[in-house]
Amino acid sequence: MKLSLFQVILFGIFGIAAFIGLFVFATYTNKNTGSNTIGTVVIWGTLPDAGMQHVLVAANQTNETFKSVSYMQKNPATLVADLATAIATGAAPDLILASQEELRSLAKFVMPIPFSALPARTFADTFIGEGSLLTIPGGVGYYGIPFLVDPLVLFSNRSILASSGIARPPATWEALVGLVPKVATLTPSRQITRGLVALGTYDNVHNARGILSSLFLQTGVPVSGYSTTGTLAANLGSAADGAPGQAVLGFYTQFTDPSKVSYTWNASLPDSQQAFLSGDLALYLGYVSETRFLATANPNLDIDVAPLPQPATASVKGTYGLLYSFLIPRGAMNSAGAYQVATFLTNAPLQAAAAAATGLVPAALAELAAAPSDPVAAVAYAEALYAKGWLSPAPAATDPIFSSMIGNVISGRLNLQTALASAERSLSALLQQ
Repeated sequence: MKLSLFQVILFGIFGIAAFIGLFVFATYTNKNTGSNTIGTVVIWGTLPDAGMQHVLVAANQTNETFKSVSYMQKNPATLVADLATAIATGAAPDLILASQEELRSLAKFVMPIPFSALPARTFADTFIGEGSLLTIPGGVGYYGIPFLVDPLVLFSNRSILASSGIARPPATWEALVGLVPKVATLTPSRQITRGLVALGTYDNVHNARGILSSLFLQTGVPVSGYSTTGTLAANLGSAADGAPGQAVLGFYTQFTDPSKVSYTWNASLPDSQQAFLSGDLALYLGYVSETRFLATANPNLDIDVAPLPQPATASVKGTYGLLYSFLIPRGAMNSAGAYQVATFLTNAPLQAAAAAATGLVPAALAELAAAPSDPVAAVAYAEALYAKGWLSPAPAATDPIFSSMIGNVISGRLNLQTALASAERSLSALLQQ
């Protein structure tokens, strides 16, 4: 690929910044967190502004040097472009707060944190297992520092379940399938007037990307991973023994097949979050951060929160989680202060304050050791310990691939194996750009 003069200069600046960053982190020790050494730190993040402002207020009450730390909410869809422009014009923020779904796109703009500053043993003992996604291949270090995680959970309408003679939400996917005939209401022409759960389609299933990811990861399909040569490629299990990827795809799409007893959803229905809020859906798969919104959007619903169902035969649990981490961009004016801010916000008191302010869950293991008294938080804290994720292309690029894969299967255009292999190739092509 031929580079323009501007691109050559820009990448040269990135390289110099990376070298400086490595030196800063290798020689910096976090012994003076409470001293007046933070300075001005500007954070760009994809979490809502209101919650993060509460976090910074709590931090300033503990450490007055946080008075010069500010937060600006950014649109995830434009974050990468905004950051590239800011770096090129010398106006880069000092920290980025984003989930692993943006990490692949952000990686080339991020300053690595070397193992000399954050040893692998310390990292593993401090943060949840999903934090391993931040490991840079080749022994370089980490892309960032884990902060909060937003695990996928199961919301249920207690009134619908109770009226159907169901005492509690299903704990396994197999049990969930068995509840369809008890809950779903269909007209003689097989039109759905009340569904059990929104599964099987893609475009009108809220959080479909996370739900599919959960099913793949629970089945041992990594969705993406590095080869021995360091190349990141998709892995949807299409070539594995027993074709676990095909099993996942077949399970997911069965809920839209009118000929099956599991039929409970189709493409003509509204967005699943809206259907749940309208009382037309008994179960809803969503992130724990949605709890407050759902309760406010329809206070008349009797909503319960339970762990995401697991495969009945699984020996270990898994759920998809959005892991939000602090990344230090190249061109940051105050990388040392940014590192102090990131590490300070992972301390126990601040982790608890951040979780309370945002509705998410601490990524620090120390905060997850004891179950909180709040029942929703208790579910989410337990799930955070086994939350999983994968390095993906930008969501705007991943969604069309997954949507096409699902659409090809439910329309009959492609069989499970072909649809899966096609999606795998498309994802790999994006990951290797």
